[in-house]
Parts: sequence; C-alpha cells; structure tokens
Amino acid sequence: MNASDQAAAWSRAASFYDQEFVDPYRPDADNPVLRALRRLPDAECLTAADFGCGRGPLLPLLASRFARVWGVDFAPAMIEAARTASATLTNVQFLERAFADLRPLHGQIDVATSINSLVLPDIAELDTALVEMRRCLRPGGRLYGVVPSIDSVHYHTMLLVDRALASGKPLEVARRNAAHFVDHDCYEFAFGRFTFQGIEQHFWQPFEIPYRLRRAGFRSVQIRRVRLAWAQFALGPDLSQHPRPWDWGFLARF
Repeated sequence: MNASDQAAAWSRAASFYDQEFVDPYRPDADNPVLRALRRLPDAECLTAADFGCGRGPLLPLLASRFARVWGVDFAPAMIEAARTASATLTNVQFLERAFADLRPLHGQIDVATSINSLVLPDIAELDTALVEMRRCLRPGGRLYGVVPSIDSVHYHTMLLVDRALASGKPLEVARRNAAHFVDHDCYEFAFGRFTFQGIEQHFWQPFEIPYRLRRAGFRSVQIRRVRLAWAQFALGPDLSQHPRPWDWGFLARF
C-alpha cells in the first residue's frame, strides 16, 4: 500500500481514532515523555513541531509551553480535526506533509515530538522519516517520541495464556483464546507489522529504537516505558494485578 493510500486510510480513521487506538495521553497512563515536555527549561523561547499530530491531542500542551508550534500530518482529515480542536491556540500552525520530505521545516525546530506516528510499515520510508525529522532540528535539538511496542503484545499474550491455564483450560485452548483476544490475525510478529482497517503500522522492539535513531544521525538515545491503562486492553481488568502493558518512549538528541 502506497503513501497516498495510507494517508486516505488515516483520514478515515480520524472519525474513530479515539475509540479504536490505545491512548498514551489518558490520565491513567504513566507517560514520561509528557512529564519531560512539561519540565523542559526555557521552552517559552523555542519552536516545537508535532510530527504526526493526528487530531491534535498534544498541541495544547505544546502551545502552552513553546513560543511557536507546528502540527504536521499527511492525512488531510487529521489536519482538519487538529485545526478545529486548536482554533483558540494562536501560536500553532499546520503543515500537511509526508515525513519523506520535511524541507519547509529543515533547521527550524528546537524540540520535536512524534507520538505513535513513527509507524511507517516500509522500513526504508521509516528510516527516511527519521532522517528528515533530524534535519528539521537545530543543533542541540531534541526529538521526543512514543512508538508502539511489539514486545508488549507478547507480554499481554503471555498473561492471557496463564490466565486461561489457571482456569483449567488445556494449553492449546489457552493459546487460541489469547490469540483471539490480542488480535494475532492482525500481526506479522517477525516483522513487527500490524494491519487494522486498512491502516498498516510498524510496531517496535526496544533494541530497534537506538539502532534506527543513531543510523538517522542522532547522537544519543534514551528509552523509557510508557505504561498504558489496562482498561484499554482485552480482559485488562482481570490482569490489573500485573504491571501494565507499555509503549516505548524515547528522547533522541541531535
């Protein structure tokens, strides 16, 4: 599926995104990326960009902290939803643009964010996107990101298998039930690929984050778990005694 098809699929998702996708902004999530953005010193003098801004959930926080903010997305319906939601934010501008070419913002950004938008299924395009984001940063700039975690899917699966075994189900039944509840049919686990309603996404392993970011020219990378709410996962209330599933958050410096 090419980039224009993906842009159309993400535009269609604008109307149901909040209901179908895991939300790292929920108040019951533990998101160290948001905490870092709130603590960043001298932000009032800096320019920020949210790459893959979607419907704009991060823009109010960025607008309250930074002098100037860019919301960037390749899906027209996402940009329109973000523009509507941010109508009162006078320091926010929008750019409808694919990550493959961010030349209008090269060298213009001090702090960039990319929250669950570095999911391009074509790895060459994903690597290009990281290089383009790095080119947008001024020297000393930072990229704060969150990427979906394929290892967390394995974790959720393990807990569901153990839950079923504890209830007396045979192993094969436990595995089949877990695969159903975790939507294994949507995944190609060997390649971290997830497909849902026409949208293709890349899910990340933790070792992949520093590897790809350093290849893109970032000089240092730190990663942290973004703990998500069990309420958004199948049979989550039954698993709430266990540590929560996660996405991966990172800070990359240029």
